Amino acid sequence: MGLFGLKRQKERQAIALDIGTEFVKVLIFRIEDNKAHIIGAGRQRQRLSDMQGGKVTDISGVIENCEKALEQAYNQARVLPKQCVIGIAGELVKGSTVNVHYKRDDPKAKIDLKELKYIIEQVQAKSFEKTRSELVWETGYSEIDVKLVNSAIVDVRIDGYRVTNPLGFQGRDVSVGIFNAFAPIVHSGALQTIAEDLGLDLLAIAAEPYAVARCVGLDDSTEFSAIFIDVGGGTTDIAVVRGGGLEGTKMFALGGRVFTKSIADTCDLSFVEAEKLKIDYSLGQLDKDSLERNRIAKVIEADCEVWLSGVELALEEFANVDLLPSRILLCGGGSLLPEMREHLAKKGWVKNLPFAKPPKVDFIKPEQVAAVVDETDQLQDAQDVTPMALANVGITLAGEAGVVEGILDKVAAGLRS
Repeated sequence: MGLFGLKRQKERQAIALDIGTEFVKVLIFRIEDNKAHIIGAGRQRQRLSDMQGGKVTDISGVIENCEKALEQAYNQARVLPKQCVIGIAGELVKGSTVNVHYKRDDPKAKIDLKELKYIIEQVQAKSFEKTRSELVWETGYSEIDVKLVNSAIVDVRIDGYRVTNPLGFQGRDVSVGIFNAFAPIVHSGALQTIAEDLGLDLLAIAAEPYAVARCVGLDDSTEFSAIFIDVGGGTTDIAVVRGGGLEGTKMFALGGRVFTKSIADTCDLSFVEAEKLKIDYSLGQLDKDSLERNRIAKVIEADCEVWLSGVELALEEFANVDLLPSRILLCGGGSLLPEMREHLAKKGWVKNLPFAKPPKVDFIKPEQVAAVVDETDQLQDAQDVTPMALANVGITLAGEAGVVEGILDKVAAGLRS
């Protein structure tokens, strides 16, 4: 269509590409004063055969949808950057934070660049092997079939004191928490192929629950704690943040499509008709006393019980957490069903989990996404949070990375190869 032959403006501009099971979402943004200013937005619905459970099943179909969404965004932004960040989700994406302690020989010496590089290399080597071996054990894939897709330092402490840049500090014990996310090569490779065919330079494949957890409060407060739940079309992604540090991520293959399919089967409708009915129900546009609404409510109630069991099982896997945060933050298009919040607010399901008190449930609003400014006025609700979170990740990737992040990037690049 000639779109990708247009003059590109690379400098300080990038694309956030959220390839979801239900929609491809595109945001074009420019980076100014360390913020992502959204200047173009596009969205294209995927066909049922394009994606399943967060995984690409038809590369050419997804590319076609990406082109349509990109064209919508370009028509607003009038620029088409080449750099992009793509989100990855799905039950086969394994993300966890490993905290490693490094004892310094001379606690009075100030940490310099050479020592910092050595510390990060040692910590990441241990973290890499631990997380990768967990994914191999859980999925049955061999080690050569999984790939590091996302790596980030989420916590640095010197003798228990939290710092953002260790250079120049003295101390004996350096503790570094590194989040690593792995995915099967067949999964991550499909996203790389899509970026190449679109003519885009792939800055990073970011684990979406990491991006969402990072976009609200994570960088600003050592006291911030929350459970993030992103309900998409094919998957539910969960991230646990405690004391400002990301503990890890879990994902399971149950999202909005399951609810739509149940409505279609129960009401003898096509998937498209059932999806429209589900959206009308979510928005409160069905007559409260109608038989149709009551029928749908029963279907959604049953599926929500199954979904809540998935959330409970996922949180049980955070065995290293003494207490789970008593705050749940929801986002994603699937979270708009009123039963989602209602079920999470019930007290019964938390009894077997280490909560100090029943959690409070809120939605993440687009205006809460840190360092992202919407100049399009199109980003209105919970389903827009994930692509905005990817834009937030893109700020440091498309701009200048900090000293610590720059070293980790080089170390991680070596581990990916």
